Amino acid sequence: MAKKDAPPRWDRKMQQRLARGEAAALGELYDRFASLVHGLAHRVLGDERAADGITREVFAHVWENPDAYDPKQGPLRTWVATLTHRLAVQRLRATETAALTQEGHGTTEDLERKVRHASVAARADYIVQSMPAPLRAALELAYFQRRDYRQTAADLDVTEDEARRRLRLGLQLLSTAHDAGTPGSPPGYGGAA
Repeated sequence: MAKKDAPPRWDRKMQQRLARGEAAALGELYDRFASLVHGLAHRVLGDERAADGITREVFAHVWENPDAYDPKQGPLRTWVATLTHRLAVQRLRATETAALTQEGHGTTEDLERKVRHASVAARADYIVQSMPAPLRAALELAYFQRRDYRQTAADLDVTEDEARRRLRLGLQLLSTAHDAGTPGSPPGYGGAA
């Protein structure tokens, strides 16, 4: 996005369609973001059924409150991810607090540590899914296939310098995952809600 006040055209049009109550718009939004929403919710909650519930909640909220999204604040994808994160963390806190009350095991510090850990993991997932495909491909080769930069360069048919650049940029983006919710962290998705 070149300017903060110039959101992508698709985001503006989608928000307008949702505000008009177009059911097809909700279906299109669901098709585009359901895997992101479910994946982030599952990453925070660690539970398939709970992630399904959060996915339903997120899209119900979007349908019922389309004007809650302000295109001038950033991409629709980021807004949906932020909403997902907030609802998943609320659910995690409620579930863990109930477990603390019933079982008497653990402390509130343990709960906050778990929430922070889940938030960082979810943010890292979001960052990887959002990064450009060339960076993601280089990281996947290096991490999952244990390829060094020379092997990555050969696999991607790029120069070694380009492979190093992609790996460095990808790792720099990933390193911001732990900064979620701290002063100076990028606006938008992040934080412990």
